[in-house]
Amino acid sequence: MALRLKVHHWPSRLAVGALVLDSGLGKRAADEQAAARLHSFASSAYPFMKLLDARTFTKLLSYGEVTLGAALLLPFVPAGVAGLGLTAFSAGLVGMYLRTPGMRQQGSLRPTEQGLALAQDVWMLGIGLGFVVEELGRMDRLVRKSKPAAGVGQLARTGAACSPR
Repeated sequence: MALRLKVHHWPSRLAVGALVLDSGLGKRAADEQAAARLHSFASSAYPFMKLLDARTFTKLLSYGEVTLGAALLLPFVPAGVAGLGLTAFSAGLVGMYLRTPGMRQQGSLRPTEQGLALAQDVWMLGIGLGFVVEELGRMDRLVRKSKPAAGVGQLARTGAACSPR
């Protein structure tokens, strides 16, 4: 199976990959105070994050962002694989937006001023889902192509072939 690079993926992959990679690299040098803020924010939306200490959480987040950013930037990583990672990562960010009090206007999905930065991460979710959906469509076409069409050969195997009398 040959890797197919699609030119229309590259603007999105470059933009998102560079942004996520930079974010991850920036977190590598996070001091205790920055790590505590990140950890507190994530833990308020996802309580299971409290199982990690702030430093470990920040290091893991940094490694994850660097890995995801690199996957988006490297041409040998299939778009579907990179899209799956981006979808999972950005779904977590959108989940934080939806779960954190004060991020949205009362009774609405519209962001408050504080929630605007997280609300904008929905574009990464859309890009990731687009890569995944396109890959699933490509796989579906490949599967359909490999199945033989119902024709004379299939009719003969089932005994339903017509013969002149």
